[in-house]
Amino acid sequence: MAEIGTSDNPLRVAIVGSGPAGFYTAGHLLKSEDAKVEVDMIDRLPTPYGLVRAGVAPDHPKIKSVTRVYEKTAAREGFRFFGNVEVGRDVSAAELADRYHAVIFAHGTSTDRQLGIPGEELSGSHAATAFVAWYNAHPDFADHEFDLSCETAVVIGNGNVAADLARMLALPREELEATDTADHAIEALAASSIREVVVLGRRGPAQASFTNPEVRELGELTEADIVIDPEEMELDEISAAFMEEEAEPTNRRNVEILTGFSEREPEGKPRRVVLRFLSSPVELQGDGRVERIVIGRNELQRDQSGAVRAVDTGERETIECGLVLRSIGYRGEQLEGVPFDESRGVIPNVNGRVTDGGGGARVPGLYAVGWIKRGPSGVIGTNKKDAQDTVDSLLADLADGVLPAPEAGADAGSLEALLIERKPDHVTFTGWQAIDAAEVAAGEPRGRPRVKFCRVEEMVGAAKAGAGNAVAG
Repeated sequence: MAEIGTSDNPLRVAIVGSGPAGFYTAGHLLKSEDAKVEVDMIDRLPTPYGLVRAGVAPDHPKIKSVTRVYEKTAAREGFRFFGNVEVGRDVSAAELADRYHAVIFAHGTSTDRQLGIPGEELSGSHAATAFVAWYNAHPDFADHEFDLSCETAVVIGNGNVAADLARMLALPREELEATDTADHAIEALAASSIREVVVLGRRGPAQASFTNPEVRELGELTEADIVIDPEEMELDEISAAFMEEEAEPTNRRNVEILTGFSEREPEGKPRRVVLRFLSSPVELQGDGRVERIVIGRNELQRDQSGAVRAVDTGERETIECGLVLRSIGYRGEQLEGVPFDESRGVIPNVNGRVTDGGGGARVPGLYAVGWIKRGPSGVIGTNKKDAQDTVDSLLADLADGVLPAPEAGADAGSLEALLIERKPDHVTFTGWQAIDAAEVAAGEPRGRPRVKFCRVEEMVGAAKAGAGNAVAG
């Protein structure tokens, strides 16, 4: 058998998912000096970049500029993109494993965690994932509707996504129109009756998970005052000790910024963003739809391991509201034939090597990277080192000669041949570039970075119209 990783017999890798984790993984592989590598990247959507396109807030264009790095990866010899292809529907994980030396799962954590409280099913109660995807023009949510006719919205969570939600609900039309927010969301948000956004955190300000820039931006809203009761910033004994002994610089700076907000006098802006801490949702109430939320007051305690926990004191408060958005974490979904840790919502693995989840034995040739590997944590850049760690494991397995051989006859053209038969409207990277050009062209007359397509058929049509080899068939 010919040595794997040579020009005559390149290491062939399939990457499922085209977000930051997938692209950083592809970049590390294609730049490897240890082996000649070919990478085929597969995504359910016709468009690449995952949460950079469909998750980053539209008013954060600088963060989205990371796609320039990914474009350089896509331009490397040995890279191919197959968009509009769903693993598990159009091609199975087993069929990929039969055609490649290695399959790396980088498809992230696409579903939200539930609150598990009465009334969560009421109309007006939504996952952050749905709201974010809706205003970012994700085709799965193009027809989703959010009733913004209420005066008060409640956002549950103290991370960056919660801050994004609060900010998006408070931006005026002119600021939304300067972004790539979906047209349908601009119209709905501009017509919104919401005047107060309450953000609830179950722990104290010292433990909030915001990054410093996200907190700072809340205080820079042109149309909304940031409001924090000064008593909320009076640290309890556990928080004071945490700040003194354990807190990261980010936590310390957050407390400084939040304390500054609590000392501000409201300027009388048309909206308010109110930050509340040590508060957890207990029940959503209403006749068929959300009309109010019951929240419980928490206190901080240390458990037996020494970790700081929020514990319900039994004290209750009711807030009248018509919209509740939960942003309390995400979890992955299982792909048929791929091990899955149901409790954590990730693919079980050791250093990126997939394990069977039973006895923990390795599954040869299968790897994981990004949030589906480690859970939803970190920022975009966190995935770069994470990807390198998984690639190091893969290349070590290559060196040790433990990678499985593809089935007889499987070559670089076998997946493409399969998709031409099963999924003739799959989109290549050239096709994505045609979609990209069409969106940018649509935005130019309106002074916007782009006007996004919201439907798969529109994207496929733009790919076909823009380049003859953009779409197979």
